[in-house]
Amino acid sequence: MEKRGKKAEAPRGEKKSKRRDDPRSEKSSSKRAVSNSASTGKKREEFHSAAPGKRKDESHGEKPTRKYDDQPRGKKSNKGFERKPKGENDTIKPKVKSNPLKTSDETRLNKYLANAGICSRREADTYIAAGVVSINGKIVVELGTKVLYGDVVKFNDLPIMPEKMTYILLNKPKDYVTTLEDPHAKNTVIDLIRNGCKERVYPVGRLDKATTGLLLLTNDGELADFLSHPRNNKKKIYQATLDRIPTEEDLQKLYDGIELEDGKIKVDEITYCNPEDKHEIGVEIHSGANRVIRRMFEQLGYKVKKLDRVYYAGLTKKNLPRGKWRFLNEKEVVMLKRGSYS
Repeated sequence: MEKRGKKAEAPRGEKKSKRRDDPRSEKSSSKRAVSNSASTGKKREEFHSAAPGKRKDESHGEKPTRKYDDQPRGKKSNKGFERKPKGENDTIKPKVKSNPLKTSDETRLNKYLANAGICSRREADTYIAAGVVSINGKIVVELGTKVLYGDVVKFNDLPIMPEKMTYILLNKPKDYVTTLEDPHAKNTVIDLIRNGCKERVYPVGRLDKATTGLLLLTNDGELADFLSHPRNNKKKIYQATLDRIPTEEDLQKLYDGIELEDGKIKVDEITYCNPEDKHEIGVEIHSGANRVIRRMFEQLGYKVKKLDRVYYAGLTKKNLPRGKWRFLNEKEVVMLKRGSYS
């Protein structure tokens, strides 16, 4: 017989079910759900500030809607973006990207002359001011003049047309000169490429007659001017064979810098190429002064018997025998124009 006033004990299963229905257990589970979700700080603030019984998360009915400018933590928010209501007639038009390779119908006259292989842009301004350039029969002396498609441009009364841009890398042999205007020159570097290149190309920089190695030729006057300008001096590596073994003290002097007739010159790096034969010296330099390597060693009492340029502006002699040449590939041309080399 059960005693009055004493509550009957419910089975363990029923106690657990009551705990599930307990509002306090709902509140704790709701907190865990909110803390584990990828919601924004704004939602968490609303959760903690809302009064019990009015929290949006505790409702088992409709789920709270998510605004478009609410993004999970760590993602960029698209502020100001609002979805248009359905039923509007506005349509989304695809974005049309302009072609970056599309050329304009107008070209500056100095660039036109440079692209024709006549000269560099800077030299073209001098020719224009001198009155040797005409457009459609009229002499042009104003800098910045534009050339339109179909215009007839003449230089010294000779019509010119922009040529295809050509870039050639030559492994120059000995006894060939790079100066094309020398009437007494027996062999020029143009003779080596004459049968394989129709465009008029010119050497970028110069190598003296006795020096061998890399030489760039092009009709791109703008690039030639960029590579040749003193402020754009690029790394060049030479291998010099001397008449006698230089001392380490003299190599240190070249590294620290020595005075020449045109100013102080120093190398970036200098070392023996072969530990067994120290007559051959490797020299890395950025200066583009005329005969600078030979003059530096002569200043210290050495005579350069052989001089070979093995590196120029990111280009090397790999697979290019002496006296042979090749066209630059597109990747190499882009590298030169961007200056993305040491």
